[in-house]
Amino acid sequence: MPNGSDPNIVVQSIMDLSLDGLPNFDVSVRSGEFAIRDALEEVIAALGAFHLDLEQAGTVQIILAEVLNNILEHAYPPIGPVGPIHIRCARSQDGLLDIKDNGRAMPDGKAPVGCPKPVDVAIVDLPEGGFGWFLIKDLTHDVEYRRVGQENQLRLRIAFGATGRADPE
Repeated sequence: MPNGSDPNIVVQSIMDLSLDGLPNFDVSVRSGEFAIRDALEEVIAALGAFHLDLEQAGTVQIILAEVLNNILEHAYPPIGPVGPIHIRCARSQDGLLDIKDNGRAMPDGKAPVGCPKPVDVAIVDLPEGGFGWFLIKDLTHDVEYRRVGQENQLRLRIAFGATGRADPE
């Protein structure tokens, strides 16, 4: 079903159940100006079924915002073509987020190391970017990246509400 603010967002709200009876969901968007906002809005709404506390929901939102921003900035840069971004949330003991896109591959075919940047320097010497991958790797339990054909595949393992209950629907 398309989202009201952007016709390029499709939410496959088929909340299929994982082996432990917890819901899984898919969100697909086309890269573009509102892709991050709309995808985050839909994912956070779908995570409501997981009964996450505020901190857990915020952590997932930060991680996903950083990943989506990187996809829009590097895989589908503004001067390049648009393309699909697919987010799959599979609920298990450690929650899994799988994010796929058909944009440019990561340099050297692997995810950045994600080292912390020095912040104890003069303001003019602060790095402009490079904090995103550090945040992603620091807030997740595991990060796997691979390129399969023309598709980037990123798998993030995030502990979120593994003991919570799903909404019965």
